[in-house]
Amino acid sequence: MSAKQDRILIFGAGVIGSIYAIKLIEAGFDVSLFAHSNRYKSLRENGLQYKEKGTVRSIQVNVIDTLENDDVYDFIFVTVRYDRSESALLALKDNQSKHIVTMTSNSIGFSAWLDIVGDRLIPAFPGFGGQIKDGVLHARSLPKIIVATAFGEINGVVTERVENLAKLFKTAKLPYVIKKDMQAYLITHSVSDIAMLSVLYAENTIIDNKTARTRTTARKITVTLKAYLKAIQKAGVSIDPPMLKMVLKFPNLFLDLFFMTWLRTKMVRDMMLPDYANNANNEIVQLSNDLMKFLSQSDIKSEIHVK
Repeated sequence: MSAKQDRILIFGAGVIGSIYAIKLIEAGFDVSLFAHSNRYKSLRENGLQYKEKGTVRSIQVNVIDTLENDDVYDFIFVTVRYDRSESALLALKDNQSKHIVTMTSNSIGFSAWLDIVGDRLIPAFPGFGGQIKDGVLHARSLPKIIVATAFGEINGVVTERVENLAKLFKTAKLPYVIKKDMQAYLITHSVSDIAMLSVLYAENTIIDNKTARTRTTARKITVTLKAYLKAIQKAGVSIDPPMLKMVLKFPNLFLDLFFMTWLRTKMVRDMMLPDYANNANNEIVQLSNDLMKFLSQSDIKSEIHVK
């Protein structure tokens, strides 16, 4: 598979989409970036700006704000938040591209997505984080355990298109892992995010930094995370990554200390900034609702009591 022959559309010009655009452009792929409004204008005028080693750099990218049905790509990466995933896929429903990779950090299930784009869907999990400040991308490395982009067919079969996607990532020198159960992987990550962020954004209000650093806040995360992991496990979901199974065995005190340390990191301070928090809260609310629906199908919803 030659990099020059592959056309890639990245649908979403936020943090995740921008990072993958940079990596794939540098690898020689034909990349287009779909953006709207001010982000589209900024990319057209200034290129894709990013900060690297203290210096703001810029890379030119083909940016579009409309997509024709016959504008066909080898892969379309959908890099939007979970709460925007259905609207993004609806925009791609009639496009004739055969492979649509959903690069969302969270998901509870795929049925709604399959109803829209059918078997073109390849679920994935991005291996990057960060934020965009004043039009400049500030990428953030995630913990080593999740730096690899995870992807795979819903049925777990390693198909030719999954192998081609793996070759694409290898060419771009992007770490990747092919998963046999992407739903379990995404649900596990989702409940982790729900447990941690629902405490920070309690009742649609961002808690203050002083409160966030307390043992009480850490304990709420500990109890909530254990409750959700037990619930999805009881619902038949394999906890993945498997090391999270250890959370169920660790004493609460140990986990409290871990989360107290995490709550003092710069990453958490950034997550509590109003713009970030408001957007993230919308995603967490929808994830929580969808998780409750998923668990209710297994008669487990009533067993979770999280304050």
